[in-house]
Amino acid sequence: MYDEGHPVARRPHYAAPRKAGTDMGHSQAEKAATRARVLQLASRKVRTEGVTRLGIAELMNEAGLTHGGFYKHFASRDDLIAQAAAVALAEGTAKMERAANKNEQDARAGLIDAYLTKRHRDAPATGCAVVSLGASAGRNDSDFKDAYEKQVRAYLELIEGLDDSDDARAEAMLTLSALVGALLMSRAVADKNFSDELLQTVAERLKQRGPQASPTLA
Repeated sequence: MYDEGHPVARRPHYAAPRKAGTDMGHSQAEKAATRARVLQLASRKVRTEGVTRLGIAELMNEAGLTHGGFYKHFASRDDLIAQAAAVALAEGTAKMERAANKNEQDARAGLIDAYLTKRHRDAPATGCAVVSLGASAGRNDSDFKDAYEKQVRAYLELIEGLDDSDDARAEAMLTLSALVGALLMSRAVADKNFSDELLQTVAERLKQRGPQASPTLA
């Protein structure tokens, strides 16, 4: 730099050094976000394709990551599948609660109407994992089974809480079994009209069996 035509020495400007803890915190947050993104993508794929067809290379490519980066986040493919299944299963409870609360007069009917829809049938990637992962849970290890059972029990507790009758638990088991079975069959059959009929008929019959009191969830 120069001042009035004469050279003047100036001290070079240095950026303040970052604290090591700040860099580490940012790195850990970024890693957690990446891991969550991969898990969310995997949870959708296992619902649509099943656990046996899930490929690590394809998954990481879709997530915009390298195949080698996989092991920075997961111990193995089995570890990924177990965690992805747990994410997929756990998403269901919040959706069930929102569906029930849409019908202030009859929460149970609201849940049934939201579950047995064409929209739910046609969107397995974001749909109920109790339907899509049932067969896989039956063939996998105890961790997978535990996650599946946990979600079944959560659904039963939610549905049972909408029923004040003495046989609320039995009715909840019947309702959940009918919901899951009807949705599964509606996706599996070739005839769309038959598929629609399955959804509509089971929904109507379940609502006819509705309890005398269906409290709205808090």
